Amino acid sequence: MGSPGDKARRNVVIRAILLGLISIVCVNGTIINYKEALTKSLIFLEAQRSGKLPPNNRVPWRGDSALDDGKLANVDLAGGYYDAGDNVKYGLPMAFTITTLAWSTINYEKELHAAGELENTRAAIRWGTDYLLKCASRENHLYVQVGDPNADHKCWARPENMQTPRTVLEISDKDPGTEIAAETAAALAASSIVFRHIDHMYSRQLLNKAKLLFKLAKSHKGTYDGACPFYCSNSGYNDELLWAATWLYKATRIEVYLSYLKFEAISAYVAEFSWDLKYAGAQILILEMIFEGAKGLDLYKQQADSFICSNIPESQYHQVFTTPGGLIHLRDGANTQYVTATAFLFSAYADILQKHNQKITCGSKQFDSTNLMAFAKKQIDYILGHNPKGRSYMVGFGPNPPMQAHHRGASVPVAEGNEPLSCPMSFVKWFNKNQPNANELTGAIVGGPDRQDNFQDFRWTSAYTEPCTYINSIAVGVLAKLAATA
Repeated sequence: MGSPGDKARRNVVIRAILLGLISIVCVNGTIINYKEALTKSLIFLEAQRSGKLPPNNRVPWRGDSALDDGKLANVDLAGGYYDAGDNVKYGLPMAFTITTLAWSTINYEKELHAAGELENTRAAIRWGTDYLLKCASRENHLYVQVGDPNADHKCWARPENMQTPRTVLEISDKDPGTEIAAETAAALAASSIVFRHIDHMYSRQLLNKAKLLFKLAKSHKGTYDGACPFYCSNSGYNDELLWAATWLYKATRIEVYLSYLKFEAISAYVAEFSWDLKYAGAQILILEMIFEGAKGLDLYKQQADSFICSNIPESQYHQVFTTPGGLIHLRDGANTQYVTATAFLFSAYADILQKHNQKITCGSKQFDSTNLMAFAKKQIDYILGHNPKGRSYMVGFGPNPPMQAHHRGASVPVAEGNEPLSCPMSFVKWFNKNQPNANELTGAIVGGPDRQDNFQDFRWTSAYTEPCTYINSIAVGVLAKLAATA
């Protein structure tokens, strides 16, 4: 029967649905409010901001930080994003965060607008592109990292109070780093599309810089390893070159970039899409061009189809491991990045199939847009609470969410964080305490469960509890779509 309170709460939800105030779906008795998840995903990105925060900052426990970044190199590098639970600004994952957030916005602009989050999404992109433009201010140079990772990882401090070195790393035509130059080019090119009709001058600035960075990446090849062992490019740089050229062609329609895709680019059959491996993303972008009439790109469609066939469990070519509860699991440590990335690619491909009334063939089976979207939705639903543990993996959202995200700013009380800092004692005072974080890291999608759907909600089990910007950035588009269709 339920209590009078339960009945009252149900009536409130029903009235909200009828009034169109919330976009929710009920999965096995669990209500999932995709619009709320979307809003909170963007709030998490705001919690990761570095530099001088704007007046409309929505994260009350965050303040200005790292305002002197770049001083050691006599350049202004304030701004940008901290990638995860530490206080280093890594250029490669940050650029990928912006590229995927821009892609989410391009594909789902109407849905973001309907959810009331389009301006917040654009602001999140611009927070990143403003910084990347600073990083690319010198010709044939790109600043790619601020902070000393080794020193940073020896101190558990809020970014507002950190005292660790803000070392500056750069690449150039003399000291190349093709992956990061190309990824930054992709980020700026994709973002130029986002701003094309609302700030034409800014869009042109982004695009012109993207062209120069792609030229630097292509003309001066060399693997970037400056962020190792934290962000090593294990896949090499051919995927970033393909990815950047694809975005530049999408942004410009200049023949030289299409020619690169046809005759110079190297591609591969893969089953993963991530900050390190971009082939599948480029292949699905190129797929749009094929359906629009571009010739000589058929191999990319075969590779895009292979990505789908490798991931969808009903395919006879399925090869990606899924947990007993149905979650994609490629490796421990921020595994949810592969979940949100795959969900987005499935969603993007589903849109193409639906628009052109097509299907994908995987051996003896065919899959249409409905099949692909159902798989994408299942992955997102798992993160948001529909899983064997009945718990959410987004902080501040859904049933039994994580309480101990591996994150310095969230775990250190604001008042205590202003006290004189002892790095060894910082771990004793804040890291090693088995208690909820002092500040809620709203919207952060943490690393998630292991291969058997088990999860440990402790600050020190970072493989389970550390969030990353690029987990959320690519979830934004799928969440906007689900909010619009729920």
